[in-house]
Amino acid sequence: MTSKQKTALASAAKANAADSDDAIARSLSAVLQIEADAIRAIADQAMPALILASRMLWQCQGRIITAGMGKSGHVARKAAATLSSTGSPSMFLHPAEAGHGDLGMLVAGDVLLMFSNSGTTAELHNLMPAVKRLQVPVILICGRPDSLLARDAEHVVVIEVEREACPLDLAPTASSIAMLAAADALAISLLERRGFTRDDFARAHPGGQLGRRLLLRIRDIMHSGADIPVVQSGTTISHAIVEMTQKRLGMVAVTDARQQVCGIFTDGDLRRSLAQQENLTGMRIDGLMTTAPLTIEADALAVEAAALLQQHKVQALLVTEQQRLVGALNIHDLLQHGVL
Repeated sequence: MTSKQKTALASAAKANAADSDDAIARSLSAVLQIEADAIRAIADQAMPALILASRMLWQCQGRIITAGMGKSGHVARKAAATLSSTGSPSMFLHPAEAGHGDLGMLVAGDVLLMFSNSGTTAELHNLMPAVKRLQVPVILICGRPDSLLARDAEHVVVIEVEREACPLDLAPTASSIAMLAAADALAISLLERRGFTRDDFARAHPGGQLGRRLLLRIRDIMHSGADIPVVQSGTTISHAIVEMTQKRLGMVAVTDARQQVCGIFTDGDLRRSLAQQENLTGMRIDGLMTTAPLTIEADALAVEAAALLQQHKVQALLVTEQQRLVGALNIHDLLQHGVL
């Protein structure tokens, strides 16, 4: 193959790739636009029904039990997870398993929040007689107001979409995302009515990074007691270096006889001192330390320490209570606990 032919083939391949990328971009944009339109339409078509549904859920004395099959079942699972994490105790009930014992999780005082785009889901319909006997109110989020389930539910939130994002208008896409958005709207409306705070959210997420950032205190991660690298004012630089090396925090705190902080001496201070004067033997720490160092209270959030370190571009902090040294930490402690 000649170089000219190779160049022609390369140009053709590049053109095909560009055409393919354009086609993919058009497809992606169309889906996103259809689903965005479906969500926007909820505010116009479903707001009064959503308001009443929010009031019913707010008055629930038990738990909010969600249920759905297929794609609507995935929406129901997500709804239960979001409700629980934002202060509204919730569980997902699998409709098919409900008929084989799981219905026992549903008790008087609960509210059943059903999701069904068609409104004809057989597994949900089969639950209705048992749910009625328990006198558990049913809120249905569906796409057809005249459906079988809609006739049996106490309250219906109709989420109709003009079309699915699927070009066959078959795969639940726009309808699923619209139901999910409606469920999120209900969860957040309850969150706001409960006065749910960032601390409340963190308590429900203790294992995640957000929980650590909102709950972890300095005293939980600081080095304290004998682990604090500390020397008294007037100590020789040689003794300070030994203490700093043994405690391995990259610094040593300097205190007076009452344990009040006078200063800090860091690895960086040592390097700068050596650059100016090779022989430091016998010198006192007071003339080399950084006075008025950054400090933080033990009850402060660990994330506040992270902000201080980043703002002042330092590696370590001293922890104080009423100006007395009670602990120390460095950037590695924050990294180790997932704060940074």
